Amino acid sequence: MTDVTSDAAATRLRRSPLHERHTAAGAKFAPFGGWEMPLEYAGGGVLKEHTAVRTAVGVFDVSHLGKARVTGPGAAEFVNSCLSNDLRRIGPGRAQYTLCCDATGGVVDDIIAYLYADDHVFLIPNAANTAEVVRRLRAAAPERITVTDEHEAYAVLAVQGPRSGELLAALGLPTEHGYMSFDAASLTADPAVDPAAGLAVDPAAGAAAGAAAGLAVRSAAVELTVCRTGYTGELGYELVVPAEHAVAVWDALFAAGEAFELRACGLAARDTLRTEMGYPLHGQDLSLDITPVQARSGWAVGWDKPAFWGRDPLLAEKAAGPRRTLRGLVAVDRAIPRPGMTLHVGDKQVGTVTSGTFSPTRKQGIALALLDTDAQLADGDQVEIDIRGRRAPLTLTKPPFVTPSTH
Repeated sequence: MTDVTSDAAATRLRRSPLHERHTAAGAKFAPFGGWEMPLEYAGGGVLKEHTAVRTAVGVFDVSHLGKARVTGPGAAEFVNSCLSNDLRRIGPGRAQYTLCCDATGGVVDDIIAYLYADDHVFLIPNAANTAEVVRRLRAAAPERITVTDEHEAYAVLAVQGPRSGELLAALGLPTEHGYMSFDAASLTADPAVDPAAGLAVDPAAGAAAGAAAGLAVRSAAVELTVCRTGYTGELGYELVVPAEHAVAVWDALFAAGEAFELRACGLAARDTLRTEMGYPLHGQDLSLDITPVQARSGWAVGWDKPAFWGRDPLLAEKAAGPRRTLRGLVAVDRAIPRPGMTLHVGDKQVGTVTSGTFSPTRKQGIALALLDTDAQLADGDQVEIDIRGRRAPLTLTKPPFVTPSTH
């Protein structure tokens, strides 16, 4: 990612409904999936933001993520015939990680699917791939099925960390639902403060759950969805909020958040957190050239389903064994692996780093890498990384690289 350094560049990028809040907080912005999003914040930086999520609570604006809705008789069955995972494994009110593959088995995108009912599925793809996912679904949909692109209709706030449940509970939001499930909720608002969107933040308010947060309990309400999901490995929730109410919900979180050491976090910390957990990033660890079998994401494939996009080539690859697989690596010395760096055993190149960073938790370099199967490498073995002509050793290990404080 690179900084957005000119107004001309910024005008070509979409912006979150929280852009002004980020600017006021001293955010450093970067382009990400066609959006101008916070990379990190003044007074914090990646290390402090990362640590906040591992030890207390952080909030990420991930409104750049896509949103699409599939509705109509048999909508869930239709989605299940297209995407890789098996929606029959879950019921209404549950979410599922799944993949949109192409005819060759390559990954167009990885997606969270929220099952509302047999006739209603809500999808959150990645920002850059939303239009393509929607296009493919629309092209395949029968007349009874409607696929709607709602990319800019909603904001998404990821509240992550050991104290995330305490924070949401202070706002009267549900927190007890299980992992990968979701619940409808509301935050009380005062239309006199902001007729369009505003939540009333009143330090003197003392009513019910709003008392600890200073949130006034009044007549109007902001409806939102609280999802027990995240990308950090910590206890966490993602709030799907109508875009016009995003500022109000953000302000409410920070009105309540001081007591829980809440910190605004940017996408740079989100990347170090997900890498520590070994979670894949589409475009690096999954792509049209990296299949679920190679990426060890076969758990997100319904192998027994009669149909899904890419089924036949993926079954064939699974049976034959992939030519390369995604593995974890930890630096032995001070080397910091970066995407694209090559890996070697002696004079032979055996793989390439797909994701690599400095782990703030471990205080050492970590990486995900595609390694050739015929190299016959096992966990505990060492390879060497080429860093501008200098070799440095890394040890193979099975992710995650850290144990989160909560799960």
